[in-house]
Amino acid sequence: MANKPGIPKGTRDFGPVEMAKRNYIFNTIRSVYELYGFQQIETPAQETLQTLMGKYGEEGDKLLFKILNSGDYLSKIEDSELTERNTLRLASKICEKGLRYDLTVPFARYVVMHREELQLPFKRYQVQPVWRADRPQKGRYREFYQFDGDVVGSDSLLNEVELMQIVDTVFTRFGVRVQIKINNRKILTGIAEVIGAADKIVDITVAIDKLDKIGIDNVNAELREDGLSDEQIEKLQPIIMLEGTNEEKLNTIAEVLASSETGLKGVEETKYILSFLTSLNNEIQLDLTLARGLSYYTGAIFEVKALDTPMGSISGGGRYDNLTGIFGMPGLSGVGISFGVDRIYDVLNALDLYPKDSLQTTQVLFINFGEKETAYCLPVIAKVRQAGIRAEIYPDSTKMKKQMSYANAKQIPFVVLAGDNEIAEGKVTLKNMETGEQMLVSAEELIAKLS
Repeated sequence: MANKPGIPKGTRDFGPVEMAKRNYIFNTIRSVYELYGFQQIETPAQETLQTLMGKYGEEGDKLLFKILNSGDYLSKIEDSELTERNTLRLASKICEKGLRYDLTVPFARYVVMHREELQLPFKRYQVQPVWRADRPQKGRYREFYQFDGDVVGSDSLLNEVELMQIVDTVFTRFGVRVQIKINNRKILTGIAEVIGAADKIVDITVAIDKLDKIGIDNVNAELREDGLSDEQIEKLQPIIMLEGTNEEKLNTIAEVLASSETGLKGVEETKYILSFLTSLNNEIQLDLTLARGLSYYTGAIFEVKALDTPMGSISGGGRYDNLTGIFGMPGLSGVGISFGVDRIYDVLNALDLYPKDSLQTTQVLFINFGEKETAYCLPVIAKVRQAGIRAEIYPDSTKMKKQMSYANAKQIPFVVLAGDNEIAEGKVTLKNMETGEQMLVSAEELIAKLS
C-alpha cells in the first residue's frame, strides 16, 4: 500500500475558495500601494548565504533554511569533520544558498545591484513567500507570504507618515480594527545609554521585544542572563512600563533621556511622525517596549495588531539607515513595512469579513444538452465573456441533475439552458439558482441581467 502523501509542517495547501480570499487580500494591498506611487519587483526564492547571514541577528540566523549544494556536497569534507558533528561549520561548507527569510534584505541586495537603473527615491512593493525554520503554531508558519513596501534614497520622515497612512487605509478597507504601535530605535539606544548599558542595546531590544509573550519577570531574567546588573534592570522598569497619552509619554521620556543626544533625536522624530497622524481611522500608540528584534532597524519602528481577534503582529516595519552599506553602498537610507498575508487571511476568516463578491468565481453555467445545443451556445458564451462576465459550459453532455449539482457545489448563481424551443426563438432560458426563477432572454438581455 502506498504511503499517504503529506506536506511539510508549517506549510499549507490553498484550494479555489482559499485562493479567492487570498487574492482579495493581495489585490486590496496592491491597490493601496499603487495609490502612493509604489512599483512592483520580484527577487529569487534563493539567496546566497553571504547575502542572508548576519542580517537578522543571532536568533534570525538560526531560523534560516539552508540549501545543500548540488552534486556530491560531501566530496570536500574530511571524515574527521563529519565525526566532529559541528553543524554550523559543516553547513558553511556544504551550503552556499538559503531560502529568503524576509523580503527586505533581498531588496537591499537588489538596490545595490541595480542602482544605476533606479530613480531615487525608489518606492517598491513586493509580494512573495518567505521561509523560517520556526516552530509551527497558530498564526505562525514556516512558509508564508509577506507583502512589503519600502522607500529607499530618502531621509524624509514623510515616508514614515505615508507608510502609516497606507497601513491605516489597508485595514480600513478590510474592515479590521487595529492598533498601530510606534517606537524608535534611537529612543531605545538612549535608554540603554542612560542606564549605563550602551553596549547591551541588542540584548535589551531582543529581550523587551518579548514582553507581550513572556511577561516582565522573564524579560528581567533574560536581561540578567545577558549581563545587566540589578541596578540597571531596576532603572529600566519605569521606562518600559510607562503609561499615559502619546504626548505624555514623549514628554516624560524626553526628560529621562536629557543626557542622550541619540535618545532625544528619537523623541523628536517620533513627535514629528505622530503630528501628521491625528486623523487616522485606527488608533496609533507610542509603545516604548516595542523593539522589533531585527538588528537592522535604526529609527522609527512600527507594529500592527488586530483588536478583535488574538493573532499577534499582522504588520510591522521600520527605518533602516545602514542596510545597503553591508553590500557596499553606504549612506542609502530606507524605510519599509511588511503585511503578514497569512495572518491577515486568518483574521479575516475569524471575523468573516470577506465581501461576498470577492469569493465568486463563475457567474453563469451553460448546461450541455448535446452537440447541436453546444454549437448554438458557444457564440452566446463568447459574447458573455466579452462583456466581462465569468462563464463556463459544462464539458460533457450528461444528466441535467449532475450538471445542476455541479453549479450548486460551485455556488454558481445562474445557469443557462438552450434546447429546441430556445434555439427556434433565437434565445436562451436564464435560471436563478437561488430563487428558481426562469426567464426567456436574448443574448443582449442575458448580458444585461448578469451585469
